Amino acid sequence: MTDWTDGRPIFMDLADRIAADILAGLIPEETQVPSTNELAAHYRINPATAGKALNRLVDQGIVYKRRGLGMFVAAGAPEALRAQRRDAFSEQFVRPFVEEGRRLGLSIDEIVALVTKER
Repeated sequence: MTDWTDGRPIFMDLADRIAADILAGLIPEETQVPSTNELAAHYRINPATAGKALNRLVDQGIVYKRRGLGMFVAAGAPEALRAQRRDAFSEQFVRPFVEEGRRLGLSIDEIVALVTKER
């Protein structure tokens, strides 16, 4: 059974899991994603919750609907997801890291040296 105890809404976590599968190449471009009912049965969640996760990905342009056929991974979805995640990485980690470095009196070169040292 899946652990949904991280405090986030289940539909958001499920959308992120599907996106991670797309990024990993487990669901290639132009390939059908599992249906709402398949996701609901697999994760033992309400079909409306699964549908909300898929609609979130539709709204982001990651998947699209083919009437009567289901949902499919959009062309360019992996690169779009990478771009979204790079932006989020910068906002969540890089910017605060650089700001803290500057508060500590470090130059950009010193901050870069710290990062390089961690390779």
